[in-house]
Amino acid sequence: MSTIDEILAHNKTFVEEKGYLKYSTDKYPDKKLAIVSCMDTRLTELLPAALGLKNGDAKIIKNAGGVISHPFGSVIRSLLAAVFELGVKTIMVVGHSNCGAQHMNSDDMIRHMLNAGISQDHIDMMHYCGIDFETWLQGFDDGEESVRATVRTIAHHPLIPETITVRGFIIDSTTGKLTPVEE
Repeated sequence: MSTIDEILAHNKTFVEEKGYLKYSTDKYPDKKLAIVSCMDTRLTELLPAALGLKNGDAKIIKNAGGVISHPFGSVIRSLLAAVFELGVKTIMVVGHSNCGAQHMNSDDMIRHMLNAGISQDHIDMMHYCGIDFETWLQGFDDGEESVRATVRTIAHHPLIPETITVRGFIIDSTTGKLTPVEE
């Protein structure tokens, strides 16, 4: 049985047994909070548990590294929806220890793409479309500086109101200890 088939079987039982009832909430975050964080699997349950969040408390936006790779990309779009449509007043940027995105190397990733059968023409097309492909795929050198940069991008974004509180943190991906990252 494939992973997706296993998930579908679990989902069928979950719905039949009304497992969803304990997660019932609405679309508005109770704590008026949005979190930008990494997609790391260690944070799936650890992040909300370490922050004392329950279902419905916050909007959590995750991607590789918890970074904003474009000032008008999907992370900012999600934050704008959270602020203007869903009442968010506070934004936390939460990086983490030993982040895999910190070690990403665009040359290695492009080599992996080519080895997986992605055409060099498709990679070249990114350049022709004006995408700085190497920078877009590159990781970061310093986790705290990456959090600072993301906080600055959000706090100084022309479409984010100055009334929104934006703060940065690093969470220990083992213990859940949260450490503020100051500007």
